[in-house]
Amino acid sequence: QVQLVESGGGLVQPGGSLRLSCAASGSIFSTYTMGWYCQAPGKQRELVATIINSATTNYADAVKGRFTISRDNAKNTVYLQMNSLKPEDTAVYYCNAKSLFGADVWGRGTLVTVSS
Repeated sequence: QVQLVESGGGLVQPGGSLRLSCAASGSIFSTYTMGWYCQAPGKQRELVATIINSATTNYADAVKGRFTISRDNAKNTVYLQMNSLKPEDTAVYYCNAKSLFGADVWGRGTLVTVSS
């Protein structure tokens, strides 16, 4: 089963950018649908973006045009480039991996804080 470790979170001013990374190990990374989800304080975890391959991505309406998800199967890593960040993007961001065989794996999350 794949294991996931997120990195790249931190404090950024409104309008700034961050790139999150999620390193996967332990299984055949390229066969998994990868995703990023976020959970703000007091709210449920929600979808940010998913990627099957470079031609098949999906984004939440709130991040379309600002965030870009990508993956590098050679490095077993998925990325989330976040631009034009807003205070409402503040949340813990989680990496997720789903396989065709029912595996559903989560990382521990990385905190993104958007504040001046």
